[in-house]
Amino acid sequence: MTAGRRPVRMCVRCEGLTTDPVIVSEVHAGSGPGFNVYACTECAPHIPKPPDVLDLLE
Repeated sequence: MTAGRRPVRMCVRCEGLTTDPVIVSEVHAGSGPGFNVYACTECAPHIPKPPDVLDLLE
């Protein structure tokens, strides 16, 4: 098995590049694909959890 390239993403909090990204949020779009928001492993615990969409409808 060959080792492929590891993904490189920018952390939303510290803006550093990481090869071990953690998805901290998903942004949905009405007309087209959305995107994921990433953080490094050090910053991920400090990112507030986004609200549940169904809770916002109440």
